[in-house]
Amino acid sequence: MHRFRAVISILCVRLLIVPAFAQQTHSIVEPGGSFGWITGRYRTKQVPPINVANSGRLELLLRAGRLYLSMQDSIALALENNLDIEIQRYGPEIADAQVLRARAGGFAQGVSTSVTAGPTSAQSGGVAQSGVSGNPSTQASAASATAVGNTVITQSGPAIPSFDPALVGSANWAHQTIPESSTFIAGVDELIQRQDTSGFTYQQGFQSGTSVSLGLNNSTSIGNSSTTLFNPVTSSSLGLTVTQHLLQGFSLAVNQRQIQIAKNNRELSDLTFKLQVITTVAAVMDLYWDLVTFNENVRVEQQAVATSTKLFEDNQKQVEAGMMAPIEVVRAEAQLATDQQNLTLAETQLLQQETILKNALSRTGVASPAVAEARIVPTDRIRVPDVEPVTPMQDLVAMALSARPELAQNRIQVTNQEITLHGSKNGLLPTLDLVASMTNNALAGQVNTVQSTFPFSFGTPSPAFIGGYGEVLKQLFAHNYPNYSAGFNLTIPLRNRAAQAQAINDELTLRQLQLGLQRLENQVRVDVLNATIGVRNARAQYQAAMKARILQERTLDAEQKKYAAGASVIYNVILTQRDLATARQSELAAEASYAKSKVELERVTGQTLNNNGISLGEAFQGVVSRPASSLPATDQPGQ
Repeated sequence: MHRFRAVISILCVRLLIVPAFAQQTHSIVEPGGSFGWITGRYRTKQVPPINVANSGRLELLLRAGRLYLSMQDSIALALENNLDIEIQRYGPEIADAQVLRARAGGFAQGVSTSVTAGPTSAQSGGVAQSGVSGNPSTQASAASATAVGNTVITQSGPAIPSFDPALVGSANWAHQTIPESSTFIAGVDELIQRQDTSGFTYQQGFQSGTSVSLGLNNSTSIGNSSTTLFNPVTSSSLGLTVTQHLLQGFSLAVNQRQIQIAKNNRELSDLTFKLQVITTVAAVMDLYWDLVTFNENVRVEQQAVATSTKLFEDNQKQVEAGMMAPIEVVRAEAQLATDQQNLTLAETQLLQQETILKNALSRTGVASPAVAEARIVPTDRIRVPDVEPVTPMQDLVAMALSARPELAQNRIQVTNQEITLHGSKNGLLPTLDLVASMTNNALAGQVNTVQSTFPFSFGTPSPAFIGGYGEVLKQLFAHNYPNYSAGFNLTIPLRNRAAQAQAINDELTLRQLQLGLQRLENQVRVDVLNATIGVRNARAQYQAAMKARILQERTLDAEQKKYAAGASVIYNVILTQRDLATARQSELAAEASYAKSKVELERVTGQTLNNNGISLGEAFQGVVSRPASSLPATDQPGQ
């Protein structure tokens, strides 16, 4: 018995000491002041305000009203300044807060898995359209490019105890004046009594399904009763109660399920951030290659205007010399007007594309006059290799299945649902609790000196009870007057329909998620196949368009020579010029389609970050260590 008392005493002391240290380890509150280690637990962590300043890289690339951009600079600026990525940086931090909540015994809340689709290029009509633009492979995989919605955590299964210890205190003061109908009990006909009560209780739950409560209660009373042995008198009790779940709510796996789900959601937030980076980078790369194409298109239209202008001027001279009918000047002038209109549309599309790209690479968009007025000069060009590297389809599919963040997200959600189902199955069990308690009692006070009106005595006070609160504490820790109890509490729901329904619902939800994962894996295979077909088709279109452009240039040269020799008419020359401009535009479109098909193939195989040298850590910090590209000494011809 004495050994049991010693063990209980050591347990009580440890329970009082542990929380003072345990809470410092997991607290995310930034303490402040001399007593921050105490008060910091009851104040929120200060979150820095948002940063809307652009990185210094943008200023380094600006010179003389022009923004010189390579593809790598565009990617770096997107990682540093894009607001879609910046918004997504808060996701892992929110998930960290949910882990902290779960460690305290609370239910973890869901996290966002939504990503923002990247900006799209300006259209020929002058309006940027939403959605996916580009090649057929991009359109085929649009359904799986973005994960939308939030993870939903069902709060099913047995309740989880609070793992954060709590100290509950109380203090009460009372004064009573009670008229008595008989003087036998109190010895007076008007009982006047003052009673002071105080106490505190330490409570904590553990992941094993154990709950501990340690409480100290004190009661002091003083009055005018002549029948009590002590006046004033203090009674105290120090009790320890331990409750252990034996069926429902038992085991570490059941009580740690929300912690594990919260940790999985933390990984899910990282994957969502990665998916946002991939989505934004792929969109910026498409914007950049379209910008290159639009620049080339402006040059094509300028060449068409220059050719039409020369033809118009030559025809005017021949009409003035009487060698040509005036109607030929009208036809040449009409073609010149058409080419000038096409040039205006091409320049408008280019300006809009620059605006869209600058908005994607700047935190403040075009609010800065220096950025808004700067013309973008792309320093990279689309290159179609002579030989296309060939990777076996099974290797591409395996690469995509292991690297696509969407698949990893769905796998985590399946795992979370399996954990939830384990908890709901445990909730089907009856409730059986082992309850054990030990209470030490104490009593001390002063001998009652109130004169008794009774002719007989109510007894002689024991000297062991005479004293103050020190005597009370001495009795408590000496275990002079202990009480022990142990027992079981059993609750058996006779029909248990609510728990049955919850378990069925969770298992059906698990089956849906498993099928959804299989559907996504099938879609990933389709995405890889379509992207591969898209690259192959885009390359074939480019080769055909390049050959058509070369042949059309020869045709125009031959037609112009025939016209100069008088063997052709101006109408044929104009038609040939139109065909050449169309052939050049088709070649540019085929080049852009090829470049964007390569971007899409990288995205669907999950290789966007690897192939472009992107560090996910740098993306999360918003600081790219790679220096900005050196600016050209002078503008290149045609830029």
